[in-house]
Amino acid sequence: MTVMLQQLNILQTYTGMKPKVAHAGEDFKDLLLNEMSGSYAISSFNSFQQIKSALYNLPILELPDVLILEVDENGECFDFIENLKKDVHLKGLLILLLSKYDNKIWKARAIALKVHDYYLYPFSVINLHERISLLIKLRILSSQNQEQSFLFSQKDFVYKMPVSKRLFDIVFSVIILLLLSPLLILVALLIFADSKGPVIYKSKRAGTGYKVFDFYKFRSMQVDAEQKVIDFEKLNLYGNDNFSTNKATFFKVANDPRITRVGQFIRNTSIDELPQLFNILLGDMSFVGNRPLPLYEAEMLTSNEWSMRFLGPAGLTGLWQITKRGKKSVSEQERKELDNYYAKSCSFWLDLKILIKTFPALIQQEKV
Repeated sequence: MTVMLQQLNILQTYTGMKPKVAHAGEDFKDLLLNEMSGSYAISSFNSFQQIKSALYNLPILELPDVLILEVDENGECFDFIENLKKDVHLKGLLILLLSKYDNKIWKARAIALKVHDYYLYPFSVINLHERISLLIKLRILSSQNQEQSFLFSQKDFVYKMPVSKRLFDIVFSVIILLLLSPLLILVALLIFADSKGPVIYKSKRAGTGYKVFDFYKFRSMQVDAEQKVIDFEKLNLYGNDNFSTNKATFFKVANDPRITRVGQFIRNTSIDELPQLFNILLGDMSFVGNRPLPLYEAEMLTSNEWSMRFLGPAGLTGLWQITKRGKKSVSEQERKELDNYYAKSCSFWLDLKILIKTFPALIQQEKV
């Protein structure tokens, strides 16, 4: 039995009850009841209307811990989820989708609705079991904080930055911003002249302890680049499926056609990263740490094996940047291991070593 399943059994012993799972659908009903009823109290419904009626009539303390919904051929499940999220009492439910349909549009909609996972048949029941137990454990840990950023509380995992590290970040970010201000202005003008759209690209990223913040870069891609991610998933250097827990978490494309002319230059020279000096000044991240991730990537790294990376500081540069950046040989496993190693081993001397090695790593050889 895995560590996560052992923890779930301990949780059941401590609370005296099984976690509650509500399921809607017919295709996987027998599979769930046969394989998971020993660990969960499963209530199964044949339609969304039935489960909706049950949810709206249950007292708050009797609501299920997890909803497992089967994707129907008409995609009605997404309208059902959207309506759930409008209800103040139901919008925080953990939701997983099971599907027989490999539909890119539905996967994208599931991401937009912040569904916690999307399993395409055939899927591993053990992996589903592990995922549910993890989500429940995290929900319990965050029960004292009702305002969740995207999956669980930002206060559950606290990294306390050393005063010396924070002072270093403030002093040197101010100095570098002042020295590079002419370059920043020039790059902004070139981006403005090269393509339509804002000069600064702003996105939500998950950093230390899964804290979500606005992340700044010089825009190097077309303005609709994020909407085109699903169109390039087969070209992802890390794999083909950002949703499966068995497949790729990170997303990167070689010779990405979404990159602009000026964008290619500022990415290869790492100039596009300079606006993150403002993030450092604001305290969102440090000079050295693990790179803050887009939310769709961070949500795939919640297993107890890989969430370690979020227990260290978020940073402008880190171990992965100085050892593997831009190399086609890097694997998803290697990147995760480097991030985890830094989170467990971060120190002043390791930071100094990374900073020294960052300068020769700034110039990328590969167009990624």
